[in-house]
Amino acid sequence: MDKAKASERATSRRITGNIFKGSVGNLIEWYDWYVYAAFAVYFSAEFFPSGDPTSRLLNTAAIFAVGFLMRPIGSLLLGRYADRHGRRAALTLSITVMAAGSLIIACTPGFETIGVWAPIILVAARLIQGLSLGGEYGTSATYLSEMASTGRRGFYSSFQYVTLIAGQLVALGVQIVLQQILSDSDMKSWGWRIPFVLGAIFALTVLWLRRTMDESEQFTQLSQESSAQAGTIRILLQHPKAVMTVVGLTLGGTVAFYTYTTYMQKFMVNTVGINKETVSWINFFALLAFVVLQPVAGALSDRIGRRPLLLGFGILGTLLTVPLFMLMQGMKNPVGAFLLMMVGLVIVSGYTSINAIVKAELFPTEIRALGVGLPYALTVAIFGGTAEFIALGLKSIGLETVFYYYVAACIAVSLISYWRMGESSKTSHIESELRNSKHDGGAPVLEDTPAR
Repeated sequence: MDKAKASERATSRRITGNIFKGSVGNLIEWYDWYVYAAFAVYFSAEFFPSGDPTSRLLNTAAIFAVGFLMRPIGSLLLGRYADRHGRRAALTLSITVMAAGSLIIACTPGFETIGVWAPIILVAARLIQGLSLGGEYGTSATYLSEMASTGRRGFYSSFQYVTLIAGQLVALGVQIVLQQILSDSDMKSWGWRIPFVLGAIFALTVLWLRRTMDESEQFTQLSQESSAQAGTIRILLQHPKAVMTVVGLTLGGTVAFYTYTTYMQKFMVNTVGINKETVSWINFFALLAFVVLQPVAGALSDRIGRRPLLLGFGILGTLLTVPLFMLMQGMKNPVGAFLLMMVGLVIVSGYTSINAIVKAELFPTEIRALGVGLPYALTVAIFGGTAEFIALGLKSIGLETVFYYYVAACIAVSLISYWRMGESSKTSHIESELRNSKHDGGAPVLEDTPAR
């Protein structure tokens, strides 16, 4: 009995250690991605010197959206790589590429120094980062889902969005610290480069951690024949229902997520009229609470299922998005703005906390990273990456309120998918493969023996 308990504790420590190593890398990837959005209000004039504040932000938002166009390519390349060569190898490669993108942005001179080359290089760097992030999502979701223990996969996989949001939180934290140290003019002239340098340094540090991760047992159990065919579009097309489910699952969720996080900061400054420093604090504390919500909702999904949480997000998001933004538009009180933002984030948690595990449960091991990543990345590129650009574009022509209805409509489309889909935890490919492995006398699974 003592040996069994000791083995169980060792297994739990190993799972926790691998989840931590995978998650902290994910955090840095998303920090590098979000620091662009967090500091756009400062460096937009550096790359686009002419025009009013809205048009400058519109230009930087367009480049933010362009970065999303590379995510499907990244998910295709790195998802295929992860399904063929392992999750650990793909995650290590993605963090290296992200570090390169951050360093390029940090070192790029402004428009006054090199002219039109400044925005061109900025676009190139964001394309590199988009490539990295496209591969990171599907591989990270797959790794966390496979490494988690049975009955706690919702809880453990929720840490993908814990670290995703934490990356944005760290970016905001760096912004707040710099705002206290540097003047507004210093922030606009050179201070905005500091967070990109930090991102590159953090990413290189994470390389060591990712190189010491265990590979998931499910990947190592793939037969040689399955490994040779893994990660191909041909295999992915054999799962059309799962692919369309990922698209439907993601559409409303990604629009809502980027609206309530990335765009909300600019909305409070540019539309509501709250000063930048106060908005940074509002976003910081709101996202901190949002982080805490993720494992709570993930653990709840292990008890009641994934579908009820998705339905809750779909129904509340469809009905309350427009009223929330109408109220926020006239909310000058920072506390009131914080509370309204939190209502939106609580609703979005029904999607963010469990979307990784739901997608991973839809696909078999040999196509899981590509299956999770590619349809997700395509949907995010089309809808999530353009949310801020659409919002600012509508504002520039005096139709900002149309954007509120657009977000609600996207969530309503996803609600139809949630209503039609089954309970993924009951039809999970991850669990069925584990049961088959035990039944067939295959290699022991992670819960019982150390990963190879």
